[in-house]
Amino acid sequence: MESKNNSRAILVLFLTVFIDLLGFGIILPILPLYAEQFGAKPNEATLLIAIYSLMQFLFAPLWGSFSDRYGRRPILLLTLSGSVIAYIGLGIANSLWVLFIVRSLAGMMAGNIATAQAYIADITTPTNRARGMGIIGAAFGLGFILGPAIGGILTGPDLDKANFHLPALFAAGLSLLALLCALTLLPESLNSETKAKIQAHRYHQRRLSLLDLSQRPQFCMLVGIYFLVTFAVAAMDSTLALWSKQQLNWGPQQTSYLFAFMGIVSTIVQGGLIGFLKKHLGEIKLLTLGISALGLGLLLIGFSQSLILLLVATTLVAWGISVSQPILNSVISQITAPEEQGQILGIASSCSALARIGGPTWAGASFMKFGSSAPFLSGSLIMLVALTLSWRVTKNASEPKPERIV
Repeated sequence: MESKNNSRAILVLFLTVFIDLLGFGIILPILPLYAEQFGAKPNEATLLIAIYSLMQFLFAPLWGSFSDRYGRRPILLLTLSGSVIAYIGLGIANSLWVLFIVRSLAGMMAGNIATAQAYIADITTPTNRARGMGIIGAAFGLGFILGPAIGGILTGPDLDKANFHLPALFAAGLSLLALLCALTLLPESLNSETKAKIQAHRYHQRRLSLLDLSQRPQFCMLVGIYFLVTFAVAAMDSTLALWSKQQLNWGPQQTSYLFAFMGIVSTIVQGGLIGFLKKHLGEIKLLTLGISALGLGLLLIGFSQSLILLLVATTLVAWGISVSQPILNSVISQITAPEEQGQILGIASSCSALARIGGPTWAGASFMKFGSSAPFLSGSLIMLVALTLSWRVTKNASEPKPERIV
């Protein structure tokens, strides 16, 4: 009976995360163009994406702490309720400053994914936990495929006649549906005994200092790669709609379809291709190939003047992202002692969040200062730095005594 209840809870979590990510996928491609309707300049439009990541960076650890103390279910319900309000605010916004307020609120409420992952950890054993986490990952993938496509259909192909309010209100309805699913079907996963164990573990856990981390060059290089990859990807995400409008005269619908296309490529790679490649090439070589593909794809976007070249470029980008980010998480985890997994992966996640703040900020400024292709061309240069670090990691891994974080 317990196994059946856990399976139902995982299914409800899948639906909750999928519906919520569907709403996020609807908004992301069209948001910069929406901001332009209120007179935003490119650097202001990209700051809408950066401020979301900033609020997520500040509040996700808080929601995680609260979920350990008060339970997973209340935090999921609270953050989903906040998402509903944020999307409604986005749909009825009448000025740029309102957009910034509601996107800040949306970022504050974006801690539900980490809480959902914690819920999975509560109700699964170590042997089947990967499967449970994979289900959450599948919800991510589907949300980022269908979300942009739906957003493009609702917004329309003509920028002058685009309806930016309807996609936001539709996303609010989806988040409300996710809230109702969690409210009616999702039980609490933490009991009082487990809560007490979590609090006791936190009390006795030794915090890693900057000095500790500075003595672990392999980890520092891997986190540096993680930061650079995320920085370049965030810069691309925040300016692709603005670039396609200027270079190809596209509206929000075409750009949304392009995001959906990249989501399909990512799902194919992460759905099985990455396992095959990892088996035959090894993780470090595959990481180097992923970074190279991402850098080449960003370079080609900067010079794209036709749909064919743009599809080739975004295929390379999607392939590079889908390979490099999971490999980085895997390798960082492998060189980390079991008792430090939470802290180390949390540090890596924080660096990634900082990159999602810095990437759009840089992209908007460079777009205005150096031209529409600057975020992509600079991203390809950043990947050269990441590639250099990757080669250093490869060299260290081939030495007789590779670094082990203990």
